[in-house]
Amino acid sequence: MPFRSGDGETVEIGYINHNNQMCLGTRGVPGTDHLQLSYRMICLEENCEIIYGANGTDVHERKCPKCQNGAPGIPY
Repeated sequence: MPFRSGDGETVEIGYINHNNQMCLGTRGVPGTDHLQLSYRMICLEENCEIIYGANGTDVHERKCPKCQNGAPGIPY
C-alpha cells in the first residue's frame, strides 16, 4: 500500500516542521494516541536521516529520536 498525505497541512507528504523533520505520509496504520494514524517521518539533519514513525498529532512538533533526543518512533 502506498503512503499518502493525511487531512491537514502538517500531515501532508513533504511538510517540514521547525525541527527539520519531514512527513513522508501514512499507510493508515493506527498510531498510539486515541484515533490517530501513524506517519512515517525522516530527519533532515546532516548526518542523520533516520526514518521513524510518529502520531499525526505530533508531526508538527516532532524531534528526531536519534539526534534531537525526541521520543522513540512508533510502527508505521
